[in-house]
Amino acid sequence: MQLYELYEMNYAALSPFRAFADAANTALKNPLNPLANTTMGRTVSAACELFERTTRRYGKPEFGLKTTNVEGVAYNIVERVVMKQPFCELLHFEKENLPEATQLPKVLIVAPMSGHYATLLRGTVEAFLPDHDVYITDWQDARTVSIAAGAFDLDSYIDYVESMIETLGTGVHVIAVCQPSVPVLAAVAMMNAHKKACAPASMTLMGGPIDTRNSPTAVNKLAQEKGLAWFEKNVIMKVPFPNDGFMRDVYPGFLQLSGFMSLNMERHVNAHKDFFKYLVKGDGDSAEKHRDFYDEYLAVMDMPAEFYLQTIDTVFIKHSLPLGTMMHRDEKVDLTAITRTALFTIEGENDDITGGGQTEAAQGLCSGLAADMKQHYMQKDVGHYGVFNGSRFRKEIYPRIRSFISAHDVDAAQKPVIRKTKAKHLRIVAA
Repeated sequence: MQLYELYEMNYAALSPFRAFADAANTALKNPLNPLANTTMGRTVSAACELFERTTRRYGKPEFGLKTTNVEGVAYNIVERVVMKQPFCELLHFEKENLPEATQLPKVLIVAPMSGHYATLLRGTVEAFLPDHDVYITDWQDARTVSIAAGAFDLDSYIDYVESMIETLGTGVHVIAVCQPSVPVLAAVAMMNAHKKACAPASMTLMGGPIDTRNSPTAVNKLAQEKGLAWFEKNVIMKVPFPNDGFMRDVYPGFLQLSGFMSLNMERHVNAHKDFFKYLVKGDGDSAEKHRDFYDEYLAVMDMPAEFYLQTIDTVFIKHSLPLGTMMHRDEKVDLTAITRTALFTIEGENDDITGGGQTEAAQGLCSGLAADMKQHYMQKDVGHYGVFNGSRFRKEIYPRIRSFISAHDVDAAQKPVIRKTKAKHLRIVAA
């Protein structure tokens, strides 16, 4: 019996205890219950909620973005699926009744397929909405995709990105957050090489592992030390019955989550201890912040095994992209072919997932771009998550992306081919 099946059995075995804890918690919170306002009652209630939350399976969260303001006017947001493929849906955050004369730059946010759902970028999307027409890749949980849909690997990811850009037409600005930086850069290179009119006007790579030889982190070192065979043997499993993806090879979400949490286990343990204390004290605001964070953080999805293994091999072991040996199916990925898509790279000073210089490496690799079409920014005092979310992102990073997009918001079909230049790219470091 494989580990995935044991995990499913354990989850099922705890179901009656979880239901009992939830019922007890509800009863103890009832204002008519004489124990509701006692220390003992709150303590038992807190223990029940903590047990229920730490043993449940968290489903896909919602974006929950209802409105946004454009030039001081509020508009309702409607989520629409404008393109549907087995492993991904292209989601559009449509502004209801926005005047046709209001032309906002089209932005495609490519979310990472790295265990969490695209809703992890809720804050990122929210920041872009007032000034842009926003789309996002909504990757599907591989355990829900029938094996009849076929395999999905890094080549498939690149194909999906190209297809989505073509669907949105000319003048698109692509934002790649972390992991998709490599396939997005490859897709843009292919589109430039093939002289496609819909090649993006700009691309922004945020905390992406373009060249993991620079400032290697614990994640990078693990891939080098273990080798591809170790990952294939130890983390790849088949989806058990009765899931729709039965018999599909995946990297299970629960294994990914254990890896995420092990990086900062003490912090997570302390956070749950504090949560228990908040509940006993009746500190509702602090408890709700904990719920909001972990409702998102603990919601994970399975990744297709082919994609995961090919990414490990190509990006973290062979360094194929920076070495110029990366292939997309039967064609070499030539980054020097990028001449019409402006490049903005962003890093966080304290990023412990993507080390310093890994994303900036794209600047030198895209040697076909003129200096005024390349820019790099390093944000001080932020880690990996802070590169695309949080107060520093909203106040310091996003305004720079907005300005970069505005400066290069020219229809890709009308943009002239820029001659090669040896001038260095513009590099900015936050004060």
